[in-house]
Amino acid sequence: MSSTPDSAPLLKTPLHDLHVRLGARMVPFAGYSMPVQYPAGLMAEHRHCRDSAALFDVSHMGQLRLVGADAAAALETLVPMDVIDLAAGRQRYAFFTNVSGGLLDDLMIGHPTAAAKAAGFGDLFLVVNAGCKDADLLHLATNIGHRCQVVGMPERALLALQGPLAAQALSRLNPGVAALTFMTGDVFTLAGMPCFVTRSGYTGEDGFEISVPEAFAVTLAEMLLAQPEVQPAGLGARDTLRLEAGMCLYGHDIDQTTSPIEAGLAWAIQKVRRPGGAREGGYPGADVIAAHLAGGAPSKRVGLVGLERVPVREGTPIVDAHGHQLGTVCSGTLAPTVNQPIAMAYLPLNHALPQHEVYAEVRGRRLPMRVSPMPFNPHRYHR
Repeated sequence: MSSTPDSAPLLKTPLHDLHVRLGARMVPFAGYSMPVQYPAGLMAEHRHCRDSAALFDVSHMGQLRLVGADAAAALETLVPMDVIDLAAGRQRYAFFTNVSGGLLDDLMIGHPTAAAKAAGFGDLFLVVNAGCKDADLLHLATNIGHRCQVVGMPERALLALQGPLAAQALSRLNPGVAALTFMTGDVFTLAGMPCFVTRSGYTGEDGFEISVPEAFAVTLAEMLLAQPEVQPAGLGARDTLRLEAGMCLYGHDIDQTTSPIEAGLAWAIQKVRRPGGAREGGYPGADVIAAHLAGGAPSKRVGLVGLERVPVREGTPIVDAHGHQLGTVCSGTLAPTVNQPIAMAYLPLNHALPQHEVYAEVRGRRLPMRVSPMPFNPHRYHR
């Protein structure tokens, strides 16, 4: 969990008092007081999400809308994604790049349906990371604010209902959500209010992210927690779940110094935006990323599985058989579902080969780890 300077008062999400009432242990994260775990504990919350349905408060994330007929074309000048052709009702993973091909932030882009636009979600609806949202708003306003309106939506909370029984639970509140498939979304009435619901998430499981007016967030959360499948889960379980799913955490696994190709995110760049595509380039760092796509990336994010049952945490050096440092662990844990130590690290290409053995230096010991495909735990999205 990240820390916040003592001089900066922690912000609270609309669900803060509910977390306290449920017995959550609160910690500073991205400037907010957030629940890291509840009395059941991280392991129980992790397993409940894999087996049933877990409710996460992710209201610290940034929500914003772009308004204007030119919004999609404008946004394409800042991201290497196909935004123009994104169909109404669809969502897409994306990232802002800088001039050196690094990542300023990763985000979700939604193209609202006519009903969602009428409900105030704009021509594009974006969800960005909590620690980057102020910088992202400024980045958008500075670079494309003359082409479309950039409107922050701090009046909305964001809930994530994740797990194989999430659809079963949420359908009791509105049966229409069951028609959504992975990476689609629309407006549905929940707790008597229009909510923007997408079938997506950060755990590798089926599930939903729900944008709800902050005044109704507690009511909706309590309605969801009243469902027999649903238990609350904190940031601790969210982190172990996303790591098992092989997903990046901004500021840890990706940052302004890593290119999306090094990060293994080339899949997110559609053909139309790649070299030779109809709308290639035209975004910051396009030349660097094109060179990396052609094989010029110096390193690669890989999954590592420990051959001994010792957790390998962020910051641990990774070395070769001769003790030469190859890289550093960016995320690592003893994975509850996989039941093995897992980690992610950036390694030179000649060491990033499947089943290649490297070593983690932990408290004076050199622990063997094997390069492993990701995700560590299979994704179970509803497609």
